[in-house]
Amino acid sequence: MITETLDVVGIGNAIVDVLSQVEDEYLVRHGLEKSSMSLIDAEQSDRMYESLEERIEVSGGSAANTIVGVVSFGGNGAFIGKVFDDDLGRTFSDDLRAAGVVFDTPMAVDGPSTARCLVNVTKDANRTMATYLGASVGLRSEDVNVDTIASAKITYLEGYLWDPPSAKEAFRRAMDIAHGAKRKVALSLSDSFCVERYRAEFRDLVRNGVDIVFANEQELLALYEVKEIGEAITLIAKECPISAITLGERGSVINVEGETFTISPESPTKLVDTTGAGDLYAAGFLYGCSQGMEWQACGRLGSLAASEVISHFGARPKCELSTFVS
Repeated sequence: MITETLDVVGIGNAIVDVLSQVEDEYLVRHGLEKSSMSLIDAEQSDRMYESLEERIEVSGGSAANTIVGVVSFGGNGAFIGKVFDDDLGRTFSDDLRAAGVVFDTPMAVDGPSTARCLVNVTKDANRTMATYLGASVGLRSEDVNVDTIASAKITYLEGYLWDPPSAKEAFRRAMDIAHGAKRKVALSLSDSFCVERYRAEFRDLVRNGVDIVFANEQELLALYEVKEIGEAITLIAKECPISAITLGERGSVINVEGETFTISPESPTKLVDTTGAGDLYAAGFLYGCSQGMEWQACGRLGSLAASEVISHFGARPKCELSTFVS
């Protein structure tokens, strides 16, 4: 058996985030539903990008943000995702490696350019995302490094990448490798619109494919097509060994083999931008889990990391999250 050398490996969309502060009118003008994630084509992405007066560009992507968080906590993390061999692709790669993340997925040399996500933050700190997936959807099974997956205690899958058939094949291969090596597999439901597109497939993954599920309130309600979050939490507890459900300012609920833990929220010093809150919650939880911490401690680290990231602009922590580990 391959020795465990990594705590968490994430697989997801390799995206450069373009963050900007906008008015609600901007969302209406471009046909975006507030607080959602929309997939757009290259033409619309270019048009929206050029209309922004001020913007900040950083490497991003949900699973990549989570792995950066794991490393910031002091863990060992790797990321698998596809970029094109262009300026944005090199920016993404250099930035991720500078954060201490192992990233060795081969760059694409033909096809669409590197993906980018326009993260539009309104004055109420809500974020509305418009994503051009570009090269990220070109992830293939052959991009999944067997040794990387087998050496990681946990493989973390990003639900956003469930759209392209080739990426699904990559996910399934990674799950097979991880479980074959007696490792855990975690899945983030990512977005309620993702859930609605692939509800039956996600339900099957929850029941049969993964060991840990991350979801927020809207995603879980969409998964089970119910109106009460308590009912949805009860349902997932019956179907998945471990689930971590974030409830915004109400904290989170963790279910482990029928046992429930309620985690109190951590108030941010200032609410600025909710981008990355779920990603960093997952980072704290996964780090704690990989270190064998008690479940309440895993949830608390998740809450602390989420609180830190929403206190400033951007989806990456601005302090060493290891300071939260007592």
